Amino acid sequence: MKSWEILADNLKKAGWSWGCVSAVDSCGRMIWIVDAHRGGGKRFVVHADEKLTAFLELESTLRDARKPCWPINARASAKKSFRLAHFVLVLFGHVVV
Repeated sequence: MKSWEILADNLKKAGWSWGCVSAVDSCGRMIWIVDAHRGGGKRFVVHADEKLTAFLELESTLRDARKPCWPINARASAKKSFRLAHFVLVLFGHVVV
């Protein structure tokens, strides 16, 4: 089994549908385009000069997409939001103490 096939198999096991195509860019070079998608409207598309590199880029992109970009601790986040809202209201004189 080739390296890119192992990566493609891992995508399938993780619930992703994927596709791969080669194309020629405007400079006449062959490039590989790989995409992965699944429910929820998430689709990721990458391209590279080599097939294995394209699959590695896709794997890296998917890994980065799983990292949360919001606070993990919802309780702490809610407290911060409340304090910010309270500060804004006090700032504009809308809070009766």
